[in-house]
Order: sequence, then C-alpha cells, then structure tokens
Amino acid sequence: MDAARAALVDARPAVFWLERPERPEPRPTLGGDVAADLAVVGGGYSGLWTALLAKERDPGREVLLVEGGRVGWAASGRNGGFCAASLTHGEANGRARWPQEYAALHRIGRENLDEIEQTVARYGIDCDFRRTGELTVATAAHQVEWLRDEAGAGSRFLDRDQVRAELSSPTYLAGLFNPDETAIVDPARLAWGLAEAAESLGVRIVEGTRVTGLSRDGSGVRLTTDAGAVISARQVALGTNAFPSLLRRTSLHTVPVYDYVLVSEPLSADQLDSIGWRSRAGVGDCANQFHYYRLTQDNRILWGGYDAVYHYGRHVRTAYDQRPPTFERLATHFFETFPQLEGLRFTHRWGGAIDTCTRFSAFFGTALRGRAAYALGYTGLGVGATRFGARVMLDLLDGRPTELTELEMVRKRPLPFPPEPFAYAGIQLTRWSLARADARQGERNLWLRALDRLGLGFDS
Repeated sequence: MDAARAALVDARPAVFWLERPERPEPRPTLGGDVAADLAVVGGGYSGLWTALLAKERDPGREVLLVEGGRVGWAASGRNGGFCAASLTHGEANGRARWPQEYAALHRIGRENLDEIEQTVARYGIDCDFRRTGELTVATAAHQVEWLRDEAGAGSRFLDRDQVRAELSSPTYLAGLFNPDETAIVDPARLAWGLAEAAESLGVRIVEGTRVTGLSRDGSGVRLTTDAGAVISARQVALGTNAFPSLLRRTSLHTVPVYDYVLVSEPLSADQLDSIGWRSRAGVGDCANQFHYYRLTQDNRILWGGYDAVYHYGRHVRTAYDQRPPTFERLATHFFETFPQLEGLRFTHRWGGAIDTCTRFSAFFGTALRGRAAYALGYTGLGVGATRFGARVMLDLLDGRPTELTELEMVRKRPLPFPPEPFAYAGIQLTRWSLARADARQGERNLWLRALDRLGLGFDS
C-alpha cells in the first residue's frame, strides 16, 4: 500500500482528458425564448450524434442542442475512451437476451463502428482514433476456460506465454484478442469534434442552460429552463444519460453508478519496453469486478474500473467524483499487475457517473404522443453505442418503421430498479455477491442466480 500511496501523492483531482488547451471556450447560455424543429437535450455523445445526424438527414431542419454544463464535461469527456462495436455489452449478454436477432445486432454494431471511423475522417476530428482492438485477460484459473470458450471467428485465444508476450504481467494466465471490434479514442476531443462538426452544418449549441421541464404544447413540445427561457420545438430528443430523467416513465429505469480512473505520468521508452504493449490494444480483465486500461497518445496508462459505487438516492453529485479509498485500491492493483513499473506516479484521479440499467445496454422509447424520444442506460458502452442510439431516436421521431425500430432490443424496455431503500440494498447485496463469486472461481450464489432468472443485473 505504501507504493500505491506514494504514486498518488501528486495526482490532481481532475479529468486528464478535459485539461487540454484545445478545449473550446464556453458557449453562450440561452438568452431568451426560442423555437426549433428539433430540440436536443444533453451535450454528451448521445445528444451530439443526434444533432449531427439530424442535420445530415435534413439540412433544412432547425436543430438546437441544449447542455446544462459544457459539451462533453460529464460521462462523454471522462470515460476510458473504449469505442466498441458491441451494442449489447458483449456477445454473451446479447445472445442471452436477444438470441433471434443477435446476428443482426452484431452486424449493425460493426457497421456503426465503421461509420464512426468514417465520420471522424470526413470531418477531420482530431481525437486519436485508433482501431487497436481489445485484449481480454484471465487473472484467475477459472477464467481461462471462459476465454477459450469465447474464442471464435474474429478473436484469437492466447495462452499464458502468448498473452504475456503481448503485454507483460505476472498476473496473466490467458488472453483473448479481438483485433477489429474496438477502437481507442481521446473521448473529450471526440465530443468537441462532434460539436464542431454539428455547428458546421448549422446546429445551434447553447451551454450552461439546464432544461427543467418538458410538456406537450399544441402540436409540439415546450421545454422550460433554469434561466427562465422557454424552448418551443416540434420534436425533442433526450440524451440525459445518468442525470434525472425529464420523463416520469423512465425515472426508475437507470441508476447512476460511479466509476473511478487513474492516469499515470508518461512512460519512458524503457518502461514501455518492460511491458511490451506494441499493439496498444485496450485491455480488460474478465472478473466480475474488472479493470480496464489503455495507453494514451503520449504513452500514459489510464487505469480504471473495479469499484462501482452507488450512492443512496440516485444522486449525481460533484462530491462523488473523488473517492480516496478507491484510488488507493486501484493504485495497489496497478502495481500488482505491473510490478516492473513501481515508482511510476499518477498525475490525475477522477470519477464519474455511468447510467446503468438492468439489461446492461441502452433502451429506447417515445413520449408525448411521439413528439419526444429517448435513449438511456448505456452502462459504460456509450462511446460507440450512442451513435446507434441517436439513429434510433431519429427513426422513432420520424414515425416510420425501420430496421432499427423493428428490433426487439428497441421495442422492449428493461425492468426498472426498485425505489429506495430497496434499490440501495439490492445493489449492495449484488456487489458483495459479485466479489464473492470472483473469490470462489466464478461460483454464483443464490442471489445472483435469482437475478439471472429474472433478467436483472448489475454491472461492476
């Protein structure tokens, strides 16, 4: 623990991605009442993709995007930067929930990732987009067969020597490398680039303006804001992520779960050589309480995950962004994984809320007689899947059946979480059970098996 504490001494309580000189200046707030064809609520990936795609589909449509803080300041600007093709939180979850349409979901997810890459190139978005693939590692004996069973078309099983040749850690027992279905990006620069691209097409973006109410207004919708200004729109798309829903019907369908991250100082050439990592692939272990990590453009290591913390009452608060016990735990695990890097210091530490739902992947719907659409519950997959969600929302607002709107995944909502105090008690019991399963060769207790049967879950 002493090495971990020493490594954290100079770590700033700030988000590495957002401390950039290229961060745009704050945009103006909404100064008065305004009308638009489409109002988009939320300046994260979900809202940005919706605004951009709406203008690409119909250049004449007046699109207004309203953000309560600054573009990309929340989950979109503080995640690990894993842009995955999966729309279903992995193959196992997708096949279990939508066995009849998983092949289509997999194809659409691959196409979605390709189209993100094409958009980045088309608009010249400088976000360090790299199609590096992803390496999943086994760090316990029972996980080795899990990875061996998952190997198939598009992925390659690595034994202990092979995985350590790719990335050198004494904790690795096996690996699974998928070279093509994950990209690594600078998440904040992706958000800023999407905003600039949308504005280049005529989207108006206002910041520092929180939408406080949503209601029908004749043939359209009326949005009230904290500044008193009113937005009149023909349609609205809601990308509110982990923040409180503007619709009562979805208020219990997500909970904000806090995830925590460390970023190291840049590795020297010798330090980088000591671990290998020539592919620069994103990495995750396959425990229930898992870590994820990747290299940044300047060869820092971003290291996050393991603790997933839910605070009583479904609150999203700045005070929750810092959690010293979790940072020490993460730093300890880091040096257990890479003992050859002892002495490396961390420069940044932060946390942020993930909008978690009971099926681990996004859900969709409409309200106000089809005038409002929403996409919520990405559960950590929003870097890639939000573009898919934006397409779904626009298709739903168009009101005509499409391949996407006919998907069972789109038509059905997950079960909601219970109200407090039952949500808090159930999530804490689930976290304890997941940790226990990790310690007992993956054996799931009665509680986890009951959740499995009900189609409920909690992602660590």
